[in-house]
Amino acid sequence: MPDSKTYPLLGRIDSPDDLRQLPESQLAPLARELRAFMIESVSRTGGHLAAGLGTVELTIALHYVFDTPRDRLIWDVGHQSYPHKILTGRREAMAGLRRRGGLSGFPKRSESEYDAFGVGHSSTSISAATGMAIAFARRGEAHQAIAVIGDGAMTAGQAFEALNHAGDIGANVLVILNDNEMSISPNVGAMSSYLARLLSGRMYTSMREHGKRMLSVLPPVAELARRAEEHVKGMVVPGTLFEEMGFHYFGPIDGHDLDALIPMLRNLRELEGPRLLHVVTRKGKGYPPAEANPCAYHGVTPFDPVEGLRSSEQPATPTFTEVFGQWLCDMAERDPDLVAITPAMREGSGMVAFSERFPDRFFDVGIAEQHSVTLAAGLACEGMRPVLAIYSTFLQRGYDQLIHDVALQNLPVTFAIDRAGLVGPDGPTHAGSFDLSYLRCIPNLVVMAPADENECRQMLYTAHRHDGPAAVRYPRGRGPGVPVEPELQALPIGRAQVVREGREVAILAFGTLLSACRTVAEALDATLVNMRFVKPLDRDLILRMAERHALIVTVEENVVAGGAGSGVDEVLEAAGCRNRVLNLGLPDYFQEQGTREQLLAEAGLDPDGIRERIEATLREENCGRPGDRLIS
Repeated sequence: MPDSKTYPLLGRIDSPDDLRQLPESQLAPLARELRAFMIESVSRTGGHLAAGLGTVELTIALHYVFDTPRDRLIWDVGHQSYPHKILTGRREAMAGLRRRGGLSGFPKRSESEYDAFGVGHSSTSISAATGMAIAFARRGEAHQAIAVIGDGAMTAGQAFEALNHAGDIGANVLVILNDNEMSISPNVGAMSSYLARLLSGRMYTSMREHGKRMLSVLPPVAELARRAEEHVKGMVVPGTLFEEMGFHYFGPIDGHDLDALIPMLRNLRELEGPRLLHVVTRKGKGYPPAEANPCAYHGVTPFDPVEGLRSSEQPATPTFTEVFGQWLCDMAERDPDLVAITPAMREGSGMVAFSERFPDRFFDVGIAEQHSVTLAAGLACEGMRPVLAIYSTFLQRGYDQLIHDVALQNLPVTFAIDRAGLVGPDGPTHAGSFDLSYLRCIPNLVVMAPADENECRQMLYTAHRHDGPAAVRYPRGRGPGVPVEPELQALPIGRAQVVREGREVAILAFGTLLSACRTVAEALDATLVNMRFVKPLDRDLILRMAERHALIVTVEENVVAGGAGSGVDEVLEAAGCRNRVLNLGLPDYFQEQGTREQLLAEAGLDPDGIRERIEATLREENCGRPGDRLIS
């Protein structure tokens, strides 16, 4: 795939150079083929669908007008970049999208010279483009730096920080604001497109700059002219904010109209300085099920493109996310002071039911992780009991606020940290590999890692009742299937649980890897401990284990450096223990995408890998795999 009969135009495009050989009259048919191919491809592999369907024409136009890869094209977040991948020599490789050894689901510098900047988190594109533009200027190069950013990503502070800087220094950057909401749809039409093209033309720009120079010697007149210009433009375009930040604003125009996009981009290519083009697109464009429900088709598993997504029967065991969502509603019924916050991840964090049942107590702050943490701190200062639901990899973006605004003031904020550990096909940009390391060092913070679904529910309750900051980190997907008890009971802070007694080896398991460790412990007749708390650690139990076992093994789905195992090492060293210790965790490199099972096996954290490494240590042989640390 694709065959030349089904995709006569797309089948000939192996690079943007091939695309630029086509006459403009063939671009619209190419867009139809590209959209059809993308639906067919993603239906087989799964991945992000709706956003990419909305950028088909925009992608074609950008590569058609600009000299990529010499002109740098940066896709913010990156989930809308599948059309870009298909047009830049990776069409056949789409069959392995998000699979082990295959294409990343996001732009990646090591994958293609056309991927100018690696992304996965939002709102970084304008900063990166500004940096590239500065570098081009210093080298005297005339390349373009183009950032394509969605309206959702514009809710993040970093985007406005970058706009402020780029506008201030007059950086030669072009920002494409891809607006796929309906709020400004009345502005999209023939008149709006005409005005946008007129405002981007050389004649208008030349007259505008010449007039400014003439009026500069008459300040009162110049100010009057500026106000008049902004008043007129404000009636037809919503660009005053960007103009005030130093950007020339153009648009909005229809992002699916190639006849509007091509001349507009050609005009903008000839201009210099900070420019912002506002295009309006439709998520899921060209695929009716995705147009009707773009949220459901944002990220999909393989599906039948004819039938669309089918609602499957509810599995017997809930996901950890579903456990959190149910607890949140149950707890809100009991506690009127509970409020819930999310940085734009209502569906992903399992908060839909809460937002519908308790709309006045639900706050989606957009892609603004820093604000979400400090907002929680402010609520806690006034007696509220905030629960912040956030992905592990996104909490990294609110780290200073976690320390300075929450922990330092010892405020009772509950952090429900989803997607902890490996996340499979989303790859290293979304893997929650570091939270135990970056949380463990923060004073006042209680950190918990549940082994199963029921323990997750009880830990959330424990965190909510704690008179200080507390975090519960849990993985994506389902647990081992332990029944969830409706009753809520707080766990004693810092108390671990001995699961089975054995001899010679004590395995201290943190989180859901307890299931894999149970198999190993039974095979080796080892003691198994469910540690439950990463901070504070159960120091007394650790020392008891050290007295009775020659080898202490720690297992966690987190990097070894600075993780939970490091905390155990510190306890043993402080007590002068001389036990042999084996710390098992994620390796000291970024694991690529694959299934969670594949990645755990690669890290040696499946039952076979854990047993093999323990047996090798007992034979005084270190396997030498990344992620091991052995101290004696």
